Amino acid sequence: MPQTLSTREANLFRTVIRHYEDKQYKRGLKAAEQILKKNPKHGDTMSMKALIMNAQGKTEEAFALAKEALTIDMKSHICWHVYGILYRTNKNFDEAIKAYKFALKLEPDSHQIQRDLAILQVQMRDYQGYVQSRLTMLKARPQLRQNWTALAIAYHLEGNLQQAEKILTTYEKSVTTAPLKTDFENSEAVLYKNSIIAEMGEVERALEHLETDGKHNLDRLAVMELRARYLAQLGRKEEAAKAYRALLDRNPEHPDYYQCLIETLDMSKTDEAALKAVYDEYAEKFPRCDAARRLPLDFLTGDDFQKAAKSYLTLMFNKGVPSTFANLKHLYSNSFKKDTLPTLADEYLQEHKQNSDGKEQANGDSSKGEGAALFFLAQHYNYHMSRDLSRAMEYVERAIELDPKNTDFQMTKARIYKHQGETQKASEAMDYARTLDTRDRYINSKAAKYQLRNNENENALTTMGLFTRAETVGGPLADLIDMQCIWFLTEDGEAWQRRGNLGLALKRFHTIFNIFDIWQEDQFDFHSFSLRKGQIRAYIDMIRWQDQLREHPFYFRAALDAVNLYLDMHDKPQGSNGVNGVDGGKANGEDAAEKKKAAKKAKKEAQKAEREAAEKAAKQDPNKASAQKGKDAEDAKKKDDDPNGLKLASTTDPLGDAMKFLGPLLQFSPKNIDGQLAGFEVFIRRKKYLLALRCLNAALALDKDHPRVQEQSKTFQEAIGPILDSFAPKVQEIIKSEFTAFSS
Repeated sequence: MPQTLSTREANLFRTVIRHYEDKQYKRGLKAAEQILKKNPKHGDTMSMKALIMNAQGKTEEAFALAKEALTIDMKSHICWHVYGILYRTNKNFDEAIKAYKFALKLEPDSHQIQRDLAILQVQMRDYQGYVQSRLTMLKARPQLRQNWTALAIAYHLEGNLQQAEKILTTYEKSVTTAPLKTDFENSEAVLYKNSIIAEMGEVERALEHLETDGKHNLDRLAVMELRARYLAQLGRKEEAAKAYRALLDRNPEHPDYYQCLIETLDMSKTDEAALKAVYDEYAEKFPRCDAARRLPLDFLTGDDFQKAAKSYLTLMFNKGVPSTFANLKHLYSNSFKKDTLPTLADEYLQEHKQNSDGKEQANGDSSKGEGAALFFLAQHYNYHMSRDLSRAMEYVERAIELDPKNTDFQMTKARIYKHQGETQKASEAMDYARTLDTRDRYINSKAAKYQLRNNENENALTTMGLFTRAETVGGPLADLIDMQCIWFLTEDGEAWQRRGNLGLALKRFHTIFNIFDIWQEDQFDFHSFSLRKGQIRAYIDMIRWQDQLREHPFYFRAALDAVNLYLDMHDKPQGSNGVNGVDGGKANGEDAAEKKKAAKKAKKEAQKAEREAAEKAAKQDPNKASAQKGKDAEDAKKKDDDPNGLKLASTTDPLGDAMKFLGPLLQFSPKNIDGQLAGFEVFIRRKKYLLALRCLNAALALDKDHPRVQEQSKTFQEAIGPILDSFAPKVQEIIKSEFTAFSS
């Protein structure tokens, strides 16, 4: 039987809960111990103690204590609730949901348990369960608008748009007083309801709703854009054109507005004069507008293009706009335009030379005029579609002569070295550019990236340490991980892989995998926060983005690197993954000893670089360096028991570990042939022939002429041919029908 607490101890129990909520774990633990001293079998207190211990990082002890509390008091909703929280914090969401449901059976009126269950259900995309939980919460507290909105969201996510709209309408009818015009929550709810109506395909009704209920909406831009879109979809082109003109008056730099306006005006795409007249109207109306002058270059041809391009380039060169080439390089898919632009830049240089005789440049800004034209031409000849690296170097050197301290010119020189394959010179040139502007984080990051491309991991970390926080425990690398600097971790991992240090390479790739896990877990906070703040449309967008999170190019690159590395580890003889995670490859004897020595040296250099960068940053602000010492022990970071990836590199099942990365890669990026090729290599080695065939067929569908696809087709045929008869008849039938080599 569960023990009953006295009044004094019951008050003390409430302080335990308060201390836990305030993250004052030591005080909470002390109060719990006081209760358990007199009531050692009080299940609720034991559960709260377990919860505090879990927050302190003592997960195993916390679970053991929570289970003991449950055996003492199986009918306590607190014990079951805590048990669910423990499972949730340890990412076992299915067990957490079971525990929450059991707690609700014991205490059906608990708003806290019901809310925790609902949040977990939407996190797991159990929309049917989420609808039921939100419906229960609405019945319990119908006076709160949040509960109505949350139920509408639940129906929306489930796909029941009619019911979602009905819930929102029901709440609107139940309100007796009109909401204030400054009510942000109501403003968002109106636009959210409008988006649901439009999503159902009822554009006419969505427009009517927008013009009535959304008339005084606080998000004026959204209302204007939606109205213009609805009018265009309904074929009311005259009104739509007027709406898009109003948007262009508000923001003449938005390219989509121009495109939509032209579509509503029913202009032919071949009528260049009429199209350009639209842009000329806004170029004249807004003299500082760039889009109205740049966008016509996309459709103009022949002499008209040459005339417009010359006018645009002259304006940009005179202003010295560094992004001129970046704004125009998309035109290089057209060979005429690709040839015309450098010719115009050359003409500008000749005219400028004749008119100025070099006097103007001496007293003026060297990034304008001649310098800007030389910079454009250097980028032109450095670009992959028009590459001539010797001419690119010639132009950038001329630009540097005008202004040796110009960071843009020096960075372009580094890029040219990179494309020439001279990574050492590229690294040195980019680092020199960095020294010209030590306060620019972008140039600092570029210098570090080029150092990594030259396998200078230690120097790159030191460079990045110039912009990391001095007080971070673990130095610059720890801060970069905290800041989720994925590009650095990816480049660092690839550099370590090239240097043969498999342990550190795998460590970086696993860190990136964990960062994506963190992004997915971060949804937890927004399930309640978005409702509380009324950010409903942004919340729906976030949910849909999260569903496709791992199709992000950052994940694909790191995952593919990891899979290929694991494949290399599997293909080498047993024990050849190296000492301390260093690639042993074909090395033996003295070579192996040298590899081991190099690994130790690299490890020491990395630790030294981190230490020096941390010390240097601490000198810049000594107060921050000492601040960490005063922090409470509960805030200290968990120690990494494998900082150099030795455990990862010593795996006995590299193909099994590769599946951690490969699964999401194939699921979310099925149209990327590199992923399918990697999937085939893993599955064929694991003797998962049907899965290998699926990847092979997907690769064939994407690019049947790809050389590796042909190679893998041959590999599959050689692997499956001798053992085909040993498979079950159904498997044989599938292989023969899906793989053409056996179809005959």
